[in-house]
Amino acid sequence: MIRRTFLLATAAVAMAFAAVSPAEAREQWSREQANKWYDKQPWLIGANYNPGSAVNEIEMWHEATFDPATIDKELGWAASIGMNTMRVFLHNLLWENDAEGLKKRMGQFLDIAEKHKIRIMFVLFDSVWDPNPVYGLQSPPIPGVHNSRWVQAPGEARLKDASQYDKLEAYVKDIVGTFAKDPRIVVWDVWNEPNNKGGGNYDHIPDKNKYVALLLPQVYAWARSADPTQPLTSGVWIGEHWDQLDKVDEVERVQLTQSDINSFHDYSWPETFEKRVKQMQSYGRPVLCTEYMARGNGSTFDGSLPIAKKYNVGAYNWGFADGKTQTRLPWDSWKKPYTYDEPTIWFHEVFRADGKPYRQAETDLIKRLAAAPKGVVPAAPK
Repeated sequence: MIRRTFLLATAAVAMAFAAVSPAEAREQWSREQANKWYDKQPWLIGANYNPGSAVNEIEMWHEATFDPATIDKELGWAASIGMNTMRVFLHNLLWENDAEGLKKRMGQFLDIAEKHKIRIMFVLFDSVWDPNPVYGLQSPPIPGVHNSRWVQAPGEARLKDASQYDKLEAYVKDIVGTFAKDPRIVVWDVWNEPNNKGGGNYDHIPDKNKYVALLLPQVYAWARSADPTQPLTSGVWIGEHWDQLDKVDEVERVQLTQSDINSFHDYSWPETFEKRVKQMQSYGRPVLCTEYMARGNGSTFDGSLPIAKKYNVGAYNWGFADGKTQTRLPWDSWKKPYTYDEPTIWFHEVFRADGKPYRQAETDLIKRLAAAPKGVVPAAPK
């Protein structure tokens, strides 16, 4: 997701931390607990997953458009190249309108994933793209535009209305609580790029960072109150000094001090990716890269994935199979839609819609790295 500058939070935001009662939540894992958990995991390798038949996370999970057949087919492709995990977005409006149906479909999805030996990282909230989500059947994709119908959660109206927070709290506690002991879930990502202004044509929510900084620590507390056996995380994605808490904003400080395991996003060159890994590992906790791989931006499987394997950092690339999100198209398609010409190279995605790899060398690399022991980067075949 495209990087954007962000609004600085006001000094009053710091009061939010005091408002969260630690008595209501389990403790954050110690570094020792986090590393003990991580030592038991395989090297986590996967993608951010939305089925090709869904234009966004609401369409993926809505009863009328939930598509188990496509999910089964595409997760089979993932398993065939050694992927063992997927990062998958939820939405609070799905729960508010059909809580039992959402949980039922989550169970179906987890059954399919388990069949393919794939474990899931669920994302509860998201600050990127359209800030005005609408429940129900979704509009078709805008021709030629990257991720044209993706929606934020909870969305601008809910984010700015504290009287609605009880619904957000109930959503988090019910979803995390229902699956708190489920081994098919590997991690809870509580909020995707929380201090992102929006992306695309949506950078306009006044004081967004202030509201997020007030709400994010509460989300961590709500999730912990369900006593999940899985770790909590939220990935930092912007700024230059992630290893220095005095140089990050209030939202990033929450992410870096409240997560059980740390995570980050990087869509840049391999040198930057390695620098980011080292910054994140300075906290002594396990590290996951929960978004990377934008070919036209210098972030590639060839460049970043061997570094992740070397440092034992789990890696989830953005995009999987070409479909209605149209993320094979670059970020700049928001300004100049690719309605007639395909991009010179695909921006995201691993597979074409028919299941053929976009680049066979990439899927061969993923499979080779996935099969090797932790920390081992095998030589390419001659």
